[in-house]
Amino acid sequence: MAYTFNFPDVGEGIHEGRVVEWLVSAGDSVSEDQPLLKVETDKAVVELPSPKAGMVLELHATSDATIEVGDPLVTIGQTGETTPATAGGVRPAPSTLRLAPKVEAPGSAPVAARRPLATPRTRARARELGVDLTAVRGSGPGGRITDDDVKRASTTSNAPAVEPVRQPRTMPAAVAETIADGEVERVPVSHLRKVIANAMRTSKQTSAHVTHVDEADVTELVEHYRTVKAAVEAEGGRFTLLPFFVKALVTVLKRYPIFNASVDEERQEILLKKTYNIGIAVDTPDGLIVPVIRNADRKDMVELAAEIGDLADRARLRQLRLDELRGGTCTITNIGPLGGIFATPIINQPELAIVGLHRIQERPVVIDGEVAVRKMMYLSVSFDHRWIDGADGARFMSDLVRLLSKPGLLMARL
Repeated sequence: MAYTFNFPDVGEGIHEGRVVEWLVSAGDSVSEDQPLLKVETDKAVVELPSPKAGMVLELHATSDATIEVGDPLVTIGQTGETTPATAGGVRPAPSTLRLAPKVEAPGSAPVAARRPLATPRTRARARELGVDLTAVRGSGPGGRITDDDVKRASTTSNAPAVEPVRQPRTMPAAVAETIADGEVERVPVSHLRKVIANAMRTSKQTSAHVTHVDEADVTELVEHYRTVKAAVEAEGGRFTLLPFFVKALVTVLKRYPIFNASVDEERQEILLKKTYNIGIAVDTPDGLIVPVIRNADRKDMVELAAEIGDLADRARLRQLRLDELRGGTCTITNIGPLGGIFATPIINQPELAIVGLHRIQERPVVIDGEVAVRKMMYLSVSFDHRWIDGADGARFMSDLVRLLSKPGLLMARL
C-alpha cells in the first residue's frame, strides 16, 4: 500500500523548514534510509531519509517550498500503484504549501554559493596584505587556504596595494524598485536570517543583558601557543588559539556554575549543568551559526582544535547535523580577527552567559613601574542580570583573565 511520508517533528521546537533540494524524482526506486531531500530548518540543513523502500510515486512539495511539521513530502509505493488522496495523514490542498519568494535581477551576476575556507587568522592576514581570497587556491585539507597560500598570492601579485577585500555575505537575488525616497533594492530575507532575527529579539526581550569587560596580558599565552602549534602542525594537525580559551572557560565555569546554567522559569528553578558543552559562534556566508563542542572538559587541546576546525568548516558549508547544534551550556564568540576594540555579545538562549574574545594587539603597559610592550586583549562576558549578580560577573572575568595571563596556571589544571 502506498505510504505518504510527512515532514517529521525533528525536535528542538522546530515547526517549519524549507525544501532546499530533492535528491529523488517521481519514478525513482529508493531503499530504506536513502536520503530523499534536503530541508533547511531553524538549526541546519538536514537530509531526510526514506522511511521505507519502494518507488517514488509523487513529490508533494517543490524546491524552495516552506513546509510545516505534518505536511506531506513524498508518497512511496510499488510499481503500478496510484497515489491515494490520503495516506499517512490528510494531504492539504496545494495552496497550503507556501512558496518562499524567489526573484531574479535581470542580468545580475550569480552570487557565490560559499566563501573560501580559511581560518580567522588567515583571513586577517589576507586583509592586511590586500589579498582577495576568492582568487586564491587553497593547498590545505579540503581546499583550505593557508597563511602560506596568502603570502604567495601577495608576493606574486604585481598590482599596487589595495584596500582589504571583505567577503560579502551570500544574499538572495535582489530586484530594483523606485519609491518616494528614491531607488531601492528589495532582497528576500533568507530562512536562516529570519531565524537569527527571531533569536536575537527573543534573547533581548527575555534576558536582562549586562556586559562586563576586562583585559588580559596574553604575551606568555601567545608564546606557548606558537610552540604547541609548531609541534602539532609538524605532525600534520591543525591548531589555533581557541582551545586555550575553551579550556580556560571550562575551568572558570566549574568555579562559577551559574554561568553554565539555564532557568526553568515555569518551575522557578535554576538548572546548574554538570556537562560543559561549549558553543562556538561561527561567521558563515549565510549568517551566524553556533555548533557545540560537547564535553569540552574531557578533551585535550589537540582534540579541541581538530573538532573546532571541523565544525567550523561544515558550518560554513551548512553540513552540520542537528545534534551538533544542540545542548550548548555556554558560548564563545571570537570577534578579534574581525577588528574593533570590544563588543557586547547577545546571550544564546537558553544559556545565561556568552564570552567575547577580542583583538590581540601590542600595547605599552606599566609593569613594576616600567613601560613594556605586551600583547594585550579585551575580553567580555554578557550575562543575564536577573540570575547573575554584577559582582559574580566581575569575579568570573577576573579569574578568566588570570588563567589566560598565566598559562602555566591553566596547564596545571588540565
